[in-house]
Amino acid sequence: MKTYTLEEITDQLIGGKGSPERDAFEAELKAELLGYAVRRMRLKRKLTQSQLGELAGVQRSQISKLENNVSHVTLDTLLRVFKALNVKLSFQIESGDIDQHLNLVSEP
Repeated sequence: MKTYTLEEITDQLIGGKGSPERDAFEAELKAELLGYAVRRMRLKRKLTQSQLGELAGVQRSQISKLENNVSHVTLDTLLRVFKALNVKLSFQIESGDIDQHLNLVSEP
């Protein structure tokens, strides 16, 4: 019986790296993971969505949308939420010969 790696299965079912289908899948997955991380941090700090929204200066519905990946959240909202959670946030930008690491929010 032949075994397959996760990468091979993903290539077959979703598309190879760099394909529009694979890029969309990976973007959706990252958004899901981001929402999951926000929820876990909020619960760890024993905050309700309303309380976190108040701390971040955004509506509770924005926190809910972020956690549930209902809609795209603006970068400003994301930065406010992580700042309110007292969490360091950084982004990795990669494009061909550019590999840049940006810290958009300072250390908590």
